[in-house]
Parts: sequence; C-alpha cells; structure tokens
Amino acid sequence: MKKKSFAIDEPLRHPDHSRPRTRREFISQGFMTGSATLAGASMLSIMSKSNTAFAELAGDIDALRAQSICDIQNASAGKIPFICFDLSGGANISGSNVLVGGAGGQEDFLSTAGYSKLGLPGDRIPGAIDPNGGNFVNRELGLAFHSQSAMLRGIFDKCPVGARASINGAVIPARSDNDTANNPHNPMYAIAQNGHYAYGSLLNLIGSRNSVSGGNSMAGGFSLDPTFIDPAMRPTKINRPSDVTDLVNTGKLVGLLNKDDAVRVMESIQRISDMKLTATDTKVAQDAELKRGIRCAYVQSAHLTDKYADDGALGNGVSPVLDATQDLAIRALFSDEELLNDSEFRKTAAIMKMVMNGLASAGTITMGGFDYHTGDRATGEQRDFRAGQCMGACLAYADAVGVPLMMYVFSDGSVASNGLPDNSVLGNGKGQWTGDNSSTAASFFLVYNPGQVAQLRSGGIYGLSTDQHQQLGHMRREASVETSSPYPAANSVDRLVETVVLNYMALHDDVGGFAGLAHGLGSSPETLDRQIAFQPIVNGQLTPPG
Repeated sequence: MKKKSFAIDEPLRHPDHSRPRTRREFISQGFMTGSATLAGASMLSIMSKSNTAFAELAGDIDALRAQSICDIQNASAGKIPFICFDLSGGANISGSNVLVGGAGGQEDFLSTAGYSKLGLPGDRIPGAIDPNGGNFVNRELGLAFHSQSAMLRGIFDKCPVGARASINGAVIPARSDNDTANNPHNPMYAIAQNGHYAYGSLLNLIGSRNSVSGGNSMAGGFSLDPTFIDPAMRPTKINRPSDVTDLVNTGKLVGLLNKDDAVRVMESIQRISDMKLTATDTKVAQDAELKRGIRCAYVQSAHLTDKYADDGALGNGVSPVLDATQDLAIRALFSDEELLNDSEFRKTAAIMKMVMNGLASAGTITMGGFDYHTGDRATGEQRDFRAGQCMGACLAYADAVGVPLMMYVFSDGSVASNGLPDNSVLGNGKGQWTGDNSSTAASFFLVYNPGQVAQLRSGGIYGLSTDQHQQLGHMRREASVETSSPYPAANSVDRLVETVVLNYMALHDDVGGFAGLAHGLGSSPETLDRQIAFQPIVNGQLTPPG
C-alpha cells in the first residue's frame, strides 16, 4: 500500500532522484536538518579587520580599538536586522502560499489551469467565492497570501495580531534551478557589503553551514565583482542556544576569578604578548598584519569577557544576554517542549536573538526537507506550516524588542502539481505535489516596521501602481515566470540577490549607495526604482526618516 504522506521530520526518498550524496542533498530531502551557524573567529579573521564591538577596558588596551589599529566598534552598525530562510529542496512559494499574478500585480489573477499547476483546485483559486467569506486572498500582512496558505497559518500561529499591522512585504517571481547546490541564492555577503555595511556587536554574519556562503546555496549577488565575498567571514556551525553562549565561554577563568579580575588577566596577557611580538621577526611576508591581528585578537578576547562573561548566573560563566533560553520574550513564543524537542525552533530562537539584539548583523536559517514532491500534499503542508511558525516567531520577536526586520524567504527551484487532489485531512483537497518545476519559483520578503507599516512606492516614470511595486516581476497566465519582463531577477539568481540587496538598502534611503556597486540591475534611477518595493523606513541608521 502506497504511503500517503511523510511525517514532518521523516526523510524524503524519490524514485526519480539518485541517492543523496552531498550535504545539500541530505538536507533538502530531510535526512539532515539545516543547522544554523554563527561567524566566529578564525586565522583568516585575525588577518583582516575586526568588526566586533568593544567594552570599556584599561586605557592602553582601549586605545588599541581605534579604527587605524584594530577597528573594533563600540556597537553594531545600527542597520535593519536581516534574516533569511533557506528552504532547502525546492519549496512551493507561489500561488498556494504567496500569491503571484500577471503584470498588474498579485491580484491580476492567473488562469484556472495555472492555479492548478500551483496546487490550487478550481473552487479555491484566488478571486473565487469562499463559502467561509472572502475570495481566498488574505492581506493581513500587506503582501497577499492565499487564505489557506500553510505558511501563513504558521506565521499567524506565532505572530500576534497586534504585530501584523506593522508588516508589509513583496514577492519576486524568479526562476532558479532544481536540486542543485549551484544556485547563488544566499545574500549574506551582499548584505554585509564586505562587512562594512552591516556588522554586529559580537559577530558579523550568521549562516547555515560551514561553507563559503554559510548556507546551503552558494553566495550570490554582485557576480560582476566577485571580491564581495570576504573569506574572513566564513561561518562556524551552531545548532542550539548553548552553542551561542559557548562562543564566549571563558572556561574556568571566570569562576576562579571574578569577571573584572579575569579581564585584567587578559589585558596583561595582551601586554606580554605585545612585548614578545615587538621583539620577534615572524619571517612571513605579512609580518606587520599578522602581528596586528594577534594583538587585536587578545584585545577582542578581553572585550568579550568584559561584555559577555557573567559571574555564574548560568553556571557556565556566560552572560544571559546571549542565551535565548533565558529570554522571556522568546520563552513566550516557544514552549519548553518546542525548544527541547524541535531543532528548527531551537536554531530559530538562537539566530533571531543574535540578529534582533544587534549581536550579529544578518542571519540565515536553513530548513531541510522541502523537496516534497512526494505524490501527496500533506507532507508539504506540514513542512510549510512549521517554516511559517519559525518566520512568525522572528516577526513576533522583532515586535517584542521593538526593532525593524527584513525577512527574506527563498528556495532552490520549486514544485508543481498534476491537479489531482489529496483528500486526506492534512492534504485538505489541495493539489498533490508531483514534480520539480523551476518555472513556478518565487521568493518573497516581509518588512516589520514598529509603529508604522512600510509604505509601497508608486508612480515614477513608468507610472507603476503600488500593486506593481509589491510584485517585482510577474507570471504568465499558465503559471510560469515571465523571463522576458524588464526585471533582471526573473531569470538570474545573482540578479535576484541584487534585487533583495537593493530593497534592503532602499529601506535605509541608500539607493545611491547601491547605484555605485557593480550590479546588473540597470544604470538609470528609473530602472532601479521599478525594482524597489518600499519607501525608506530608516534614515541610514535605525532612526525614522525625516
């Protein structure tokens, strides 16, 4: 008897796929979870500028934090926190979750056959009469979702009604290849702009695995200038909140000594090391830079102890400011059982705390098992719902701490339906996912802005409506991405990433800064404007525009 669906964490085995061999294939088919990672110190980071924050230290040590020496910052860059979700395997985004329409916008509806391809039966296509009220379109988050979207249900499960009024979003119909690690989807380096546009007070980037990109997909964006990838930001793997606290674990030093004395010991070690370095010839070509890096590493260690060590409150010598399990706002979002038994919730909690509190500048939460063309619908619905819960938790936490957030969701490729319904309870009569289909792919982002919802652009030389700024590109009536549209992202993942970065910088009122980069989105201000969804929400830093 054919298995009807797969449990939420059960691996997916496809007869038309070879056995998984790479880590990416294991994650996309659910044999491994998509862990979170934090960018930590390495020899490469010693050889480069440090962007770590600085606490108060002794005068001579404090002087070393100067930009001309260690460039250790006092605080985060004050940019909008950025989190992206990498749904590995080719998840459905368009149609059954976020609506994608024709050239007029999300509610420029596709054909019935097109929606069938996107997993929606004829009696539940957008615009049809919902017996329960409405027309199967939900705009509670500004961005139009299908009212029966599993992702939307998950978001609503964690994100309170009061926070939803401050959320808006945009969707980008864009093809990407199925079942490959070669999609340059991950925007982390591009967002960080070589670590100088956005940095955290403890770390820079947060990723999904120990790879160049920090995630499942390759690092993307600015392929015309590949130097945007800074090898010093290669991430370190983390799976749970305790791994974050271990980043500044002082071992037995804090415990044997109080925190202040431990800092003094580390300052003394720096001074002794400095004397030794001055008298030593390393006989390497980068002697001066190597010595600078070593000196700054000792300064950084003293700072981390001063700022984040704790005199035993957690029993491990680490301040509760780093521990997501000690955060009351996070504990209000996740139950003890969820944090204990679900790795996806644990890593989401750790990542969002770091990013939203300015400890890291940007983060990727990779979730596996989205290669769910299993001949049913229930499997995908369960996984979409949990992904939505993690997204909703990020939005709710941004609301709790009172900071803006840009949250970006992407997947490698997509799926399509043959129109046959899955009439199981979890399938709910929706179309079965029966195969990969890159032409139905899309990505989307949501923007939370405390106090005032982000406002869509309109007008300009092309006379575009707000609906046309909320959907950056469009689909053909049969539900395939229109690749001949004036949106470069439609048929290029690198341009997709650049579009996301453009929109991130536009939220900071910094379109001019983007125009000076080596991008492929067009040279004129008017061309860039049509690819931007929102008006600025901050004035360069985390202050309202005006």
